[in-house]
Amino acid sequence: MAIEGKRVLAVVPARSGSRGIAHKNMAEIGGLSLIARVGRVVRALPWIDRAIISTDDPAYAEEGRRHGLEAPFLRPRALASDTATGAATWRHAWLAAEQHYGERYELGIYLQPTSPFRTAGQVEETIRAMLAGGHAAATTVAEVPGHFTSEKQLRRDSAGMLSFVHADGARHSNRQTIPVGWYRTGYCYSAVRHQVVDLGLIVERDCLGVPMSGPVINIDDLFELEIARWLAERDGI
Repeated sequence: MAIEGKRVLAVVPARSGSRGIAHKNMAEIGGLSLIARVGRVVRALPWIDRAIISTDDPAYAEEGRRHGLEAPFLRPRALASDTATGAATWRHAWLAAEQHYGERYELGIYLQPTSPFRTAGQVEETIRAMLAGGHAAATTVAEVPGHFTSEKQLRRDSAGMLSFVHADGARHSNRQTIPVGWYRTGYCYSAVRHQVVDLGLIVERDCLGVPMSGPVINIDDLFELEIARWLAERDGI
């Protein structure tokens, strides 16, 4: 397998302690759990050399195994809290996998289960764009809707009074005057080993943004879960 002669490790982070939705990563959309859905994407990418689930929950680990993800270890409690960073979680999984399997992975992808409609094509596009440009990392991004940009955002003080977050926010009454902003969709992160393992970074250094088109679904609360279920039923996905 491998891609451009480099071995690839896929990491699926799935901690059990979500506050917004209990056992969120086991929530089903279209008859498949979020973990199962990301497993389906991984199985469609033959250049992945090893795919593991990083979780603190044995039930999540077993769900990952049922859908093609290996679970060689449970994530330490310190990396399963609300404050644990994605970079630290990814780095731990990368090193633990290398130690367990006795293999070195030059490239990695990080696939959060909360993006249930990602495609294998989007994942491949991200890592190949990173490699083509000689970058240390890449991630999928989408345009920020005009009314959510920093130029439109407000602060509300203790007396309830409003002010603009952005210094020149008052002059941007129309979205056409606002520069395009981008946000991370969570569909895919890719990186070279040095970026994550040696530096503990993802997007902070030499990270390419790969634009995604169409609606973006990233599940954080019950409303977003219901929207995802409705879309899955409507579109048969």
